[in-house]
Amino acid sequence: MQLDERERNLRVLWGSHFLSVTSLCVIAPLLPFFLRELGATSQASALTWSGFALAAPAVTYAVTAPLWGRLGDRWGQKWMVVRALAGLALTLILMGYAETPFQFFLLRLLQGAFGGVVSAGTALASTQASAESRGQVLGRLESAVAAGSLMGPIIGGVLMDWWSFRHLLILLGGLLGLSAVAAVGLLNRDHPVASVAPRAGIWGTFGQLLGERRVRRFLVAGICANLGVYGLVAILAARVKELSPLHTHAATWVGVMQAVTWAAALFGAPWWGRRNDTSLVERNFIIASLLCGTGVALQALPLGLEWLLPWRALQGFGFSALLPSALLIVSQAAPESQRGAHIGAANSLLVMGQIGGSLVSAFLARSLSPAWIFVTMSACFVAGAAAVWGPQKSSDTVAREGTVQS
Repeated sequence: MQLDERERNLRVLWGSHFLSVTSLCVIAPLLPFFLRELGATSQASALTWSGFALAAPAVTYAVTAPLWGRLGDRWGQKWMVVRALAGLALTLILMGYAETPFQFFLLRLLQGAFGGVVSAGTALASTQASAESRGQVLGRLESAVAAGSLMGPIIGGVLMDWWSFRHLLILLGGLLGLSAVAAVGLLNRDHPVASVAPRAGIWGTFGQLLGERRVRRFLVAGICANLGVYGLVAILAARVKELSPLHTHAATWVGVMQAVTWAAALFGAPWWGRRNDTSLVERNFIIASLLCGTGVALQALPLGLEWLLPWRALQGFGFSALLPSALLIVSQAAPESQRGAHIGAANSLLVMGQIGGSLVSAFLARSLSPAWIFVTMSACFVAGAAAVWGPQKSSDTVAREGTVQS
């Protein structure tokens, strides 16, 4: 494939990632309001249904991601990107017509089962990228996730002043549907690679992943990273109020904190990706994980709200390296004919940290203050750094292995 075709594919995938993540980040902050409209009779009921709705896609995604990855290896990863965009578009439009919280919850389950744009795009990009540039490619795609996470809440807040939440869901679904059509015409089709050995089944793929010591280390580290960062999502607002109990603009401060975090990730992701192509991934992961953990721990200090801003930036900069690094190791170790299945299975395992982080945070909130929860979650990043510590291969050896497998 010529370089210009690879670059075109990468730009289309970047746009798909950005639009899908933006759409999902528009939804999350506004869920309690919409669920009250759907019939949640109290604030407590709305928050409970919001928790279920937020967790639902991760659960079904964890189940179906390995299957979609395996089908992508057989039919071509391009069609998995198209399928994920179309699936997300359809479920968002249907959500716009939901009439009860339970119906909305079921549609969120379907969203996780038939979506997965980021996973599908990562599989396609890693398959088409050369071994020498794969880290940079994954870093650029991670910057799309950061940009979507940064812009989603802002766009959602602005648009909600003009449209209802139902109209917003239908609009986002329509845009994603157009993106699916564009992907059909613009993405260069990848040709499935003939396997020289029998393809492993889904459980066999998990066995292959966990059987590779280096891959296993990075998957454990990635789960720790997700556990730590998602354990902070619901606690940030409580920490803001803890630092300034009389502050009347707590919601604004929370939004600013999230924006600073993802802005730093938007800058950091391509930078870490380039480093992963030229130096040891283990070393980069350890440095980034410790930077992230330090940023999280510093947020527990009893200083003013303005001091959270640099620590949130440090957290975002470090975190932007972690999941792309884990997926880079997975893609390097996977046979080319089974790379999609391996990436899908890896994402299925990594999302366990996302689910677990929310649950652990809710459990800790019963007995610990928000400041101590930040300290506790910082330990997850230290654990992730420790997980990849050990004998390391030189970058030349890794590059040669990637070239042979590709």
